[in-house]
Amino acid sequence: MEATPSTCFLGRSLAGRGQKCRQVSVGFYPWSSSRLRPVSCKMRQRNFSWQNKKQAKKINYNRPINTNTREPNVGSKSDPNISSKDRKTDSNQDSTLVDGVPVITDADYSKSLRNDVADNGEELSHTNDESTNSGITADDTILQSINMDGGTQLPGVQLQELIGMIKNAEKNIHLLNQARVRALEDLDKILSEKEALQGEINLLEMKLAETDARLKVAAQEKIHVELLEDQLEKMRNELSGGSVNEEHIQEMANIVSSAQLDLVNSFSQELDLLRAENMSLKDELKVLKAELSNIKETDQRLQMLEEDRSSMESSLKKLEYKLVASHDDVSKISSLKSEYKTLYEKVEDLQKLLDKATKQADQAILVLQQNQELRKKVDRLEESLGEADAYRLSSEKMQHYNELMQQKMKLLDERLQRSDEEIHSYVQSYQDSMKEFQDTLNTLKQESKKRAEDEPMNDKPREFWSRLLLLIDGWSLEKKISVDEAKLFREMIRNRDESICSAYMLSKQKNEGEIIATFLKLTSPTTSEKLHVIHIAAEMAPVAKVGGLGDVVSGLGKALQKNGHLVEIILPKYDCMNYELIPDLKALDVPIESYFDGRLFKNKVWVGTVEGLPVYFIEPHHPGKFFWRGQFYGEQDDFKRFSFFSRAALELLLQAGKKPDIIHCHDWQTSFVAPLYWDLYVPKGLNSARICFTCHNFEYQGSAPASELASCGLDVYHLNRPDRMQDNSANDRVNPVKGAIVFSNIVTTVSPSYAQEVQTAEAGRGLHATLNSHSKKFVGILNGIDTDAWNPATDPFLKVQYNWNDIEAKADNKQALRRRLGMSSSNTKLPLIACITRLVPQKGVHLIRHALYRTLELGGQFVLLGSSPVPQIQREFEDIANNFKTHEDARLILKYDEALSHLIYAASDMLIIPSIFEPCGLTQMIAMRYGSIPIARKTGGLNDSVFDVDDDAVPVQYRNGFTFLKADEKAFNNALERALHHYNNYGDDWKQLVQKVMNIDFSWESSASLYEELYQKSVSRARRSANQN
Repeated sequence: MEATPSTCFLGRSLAGRGQKCRQVSVGFYPWSSSRLRPVSCKMRQRNFSWQNKKQAKKINYNRPINTNTREPNVGSKSDPNISSKDRKTDSNQDSTLVDGVPVITDADYSKSLRNDVADNGEELSHTNDESTNSGITADDTILQSINMDGGTQLPGVQLQELIGMIKNAEKNIHLLNQARVRALEDLDKILSEKEALQGEINLLEMKLAETDARLKVAAQEKIHVELLEDQLEKMRNELSGGSVNEEHIQEMANIVSSAQLDLVNSFSQELDLLRAENMSLKDELKVLKAELSNIKETDQRLQMLEEDRSSMESSLKKLEYKLVASHDDVSKISSLKSEYKTLYEKVEDLQKLLDKATKQADQAILVLQQNQELRKKVDRLEESLGEADAYRLSSEKMQHYNELMQQKMKLLDERLQRSDEEIHSYVQSYQDSMKEFQDTLNTLKQESKKRAEDEPMNDKPREFWSRLLLLIDGWSLEKKISVDEAKLFREMIRNRDESICSAYMLSKQKNEGEIIATFLKLTSPTTSEKLHVIHIAAEMAPVAKVGGLGDVVSGLGKALQKNGHLVEIILPKYDCMNYELIPDLKALDVPIESYFDGRLFKNKVWVGTVEGLPVYFIEPHHPGKFFWRGQFYGEQDDFKRFSFFSRAALELLLQAGKKPDIIHCHDWQTSFVAPLYWDLYVPKGLNSARICFTCHNFEYQGSAPASELASCGLDVYHLNRPDRMQDNSANDRVNPVKGAIVFSNIVTTVSPSYAQEVQTAEAGRGLHATLNSHSKKFVGILNGIDTDAWNPATDPFLKVQYNWNDIEAKADNKQALRRRLGMSSSNTKLPLIACITRLVPQKGVHLIRHALYRTLELGGQFVLLGSSPVPQIQREFEDIANNFKTHEDARLILKYDEALSHLIYAASDMLIIPSIFEPCGLTQMIAMRYGSIPIARKTGGLNDSVFDVDDDAVPVQYRNGFTFLKADEKAFNNALERALHHYNNYGDDWKQLVQKVMNIDFSWESSASLYEELYQKSVSRARRSANQN
């Protein structure tokens, strides 16, 4: 049981009619800060010195047992959850509404609640008092509960921690009961005050009703009086006019008697009084409304108090559960007393053996200290061996002891001799290394001095080299690099070595760890062991290509093969592959059987060469016809298709007896290889390889229901766990990419910037936590391009071939493209801006559309080549294409045309890549290879390969394009307008920029060397581990 420290303070002030209730505050006693050790824990290993082992004392394991102790009974009378629910129901039934304000009229609620708390408090107090009065301490109670069967005592540290935890739990329960009683007292006060206010409200309502009735009567009388006054006024008017005779006057006088006039006066006075009383009642009503608002606030506070009470009850219940659990742990501990007793007996035996070994060691030390005397004793023992022979028959023990002593002495002699030799060799090597270091240091000083006198200053300022030297010294002092490495770097700085300067410039925008790794590559040896690398992938250019994955598999494979490594590729045999590019394709006679859905299926294996690489094509004989669908991806059962292929590929390696050093799988389609390899095929003997997994785009992860994982033979229960393949967003789904990250030895993605981005919540697509936990094996390596396939000097698709030294031919290709697309060619100097991409949201479709209109507004020409798998986007661009069908400066070709793409790269002056996110991107590299200047957003691989021409923070030699940061029209306009301004106004500078970008090396050579280094390190670690084992 693990105790968690908790300190809780509850407090809330209640107010009603200007009176404040006292604050309720409860402080819990903290649990023990140290964790209780598990019951099944093993004994810790102890390292005693010789002296401590001599002085080790025996432990008394028996204590007297007190059998009069009984376990405390906490919270056994009532169920707080049930009583609370019942009381809440009764109070709701007895509530009334006054002016829309709920009023509690049932006082039994608080009374029953108070009685419940009081019962619990009395029970706890009774238990505590009984324990105190009986003279039994809590420690003895726990001790007796542990030793009920008369066994031995537990270790003191564990027992004291358990006792402290139980005592604190009981104190917390007692404090909670006291707090509940105080809260209920405050509740009684609030309810009584509320009842008094309700009585006053009822009286005021009665008065208000009487006043309303009197007002109605007064209003009627007032109307009657007004009628009489009208009649009287008429009479006066008649009298004043002289048109009324005396008889009529007498008649009216009889009607209006003096008594009626008095009545009128009295009614008027009473009406005034009623008006005054009405005003006072209105004032009182306002006061009552204010009091009602106070009552509402009191109700809210009451509700909050009720919530506090509920939380206190839940806390009390948790503490009770913990107390019960602690008693269970005590009972479990007592059940292991016999095991402890046995262990302690073994400890006694070990102590005895230790004493004997100590005596023997002391004798050995004495022998080492008295080497000369030991040799004399050995001679005497050898002389006395003849005498000892006489006693052999009578004393076998003595003979054995003598032989043992002789062997020990011989061993001690040998060890002493070896130790002397090792010390001598260490001293000699240290002296040699010091001498070599001093000679090297003197040589370096002389060379540095001579170079400083003879050589001219480098074009880099002295401040640059000084900063670089301080950087190296800082790493050395912080132990981030070794002394030898720091010495080598300092020498390179003294020599003004161009390689260290280039390494610093290339890694300027990287973090410190990546900069150090880049520098350390300068010290690595140039030669390495040749490896056997097998790529298992779903694509390979040019026979089966959908995106950049196919280019990477073929480009990286050819670069590794060129460096002398054995490289093989395994692909599915799609029915829609470009079979014309595999002229030597043939089938093997032996089928490969692989497991799937509970049975074995045959697979036909085909072999052929693609781009000079040996490739195996697997054709499943499965009723689902997994790879006879007319397309590579996008099927409902893709999870089953590629999990089948992954297992069949490993089965091919196993049955062919291959022993590769590296198995490199790509994207989620072949990510199943990693768990299949370690869980199923290593036990079968396919155990020579290290697994490398490359994710080319974390947008696509292949998540599926966990049950589908069983089809390929993997254990769903074993793998559907948070630390393995369970999807981070759904417990009932598995994520193949996450599984590959967990089970692979090397995890890579396609650019350093993208590797940093996906470790954040914004770009990680739910896998950022997994990538951060495996960050030590996760690295980003920028892809390269196939410089043989993308070479303007030999490209057969171009009208005129050209190179960096003869860029005038670009104009010929521009004219050829204009004629082919029917665009205006009257002004040959108009800038041509192109976009070659898939039209998906990731590529910034809204900015591509905006670029078309903005380019035309600025006087340029625009060409788009690409299509969209999203029907809505495809229809939208088809409408735009129809609108510009006859426009002389714009064309939209909504399909992919390999030959046309080569011509567009060669003809365009600028190429836009406004991606929302871009793991690597190859178009910007190809564009620069053909002299087209990229206009790109700073994200992912674009940020690692395109550097703004106007960015002063970037060295001039690395500036190669125009960039923008925000994915909006304003930022894009800024980059586009700056590019057109340079093109239109600085012709010579633009020509130099084109020549510079064409000379940048984006080949696979540098990227392949980084993969080689990762492969070599992983294989070396595996072999060292195997040798140690």
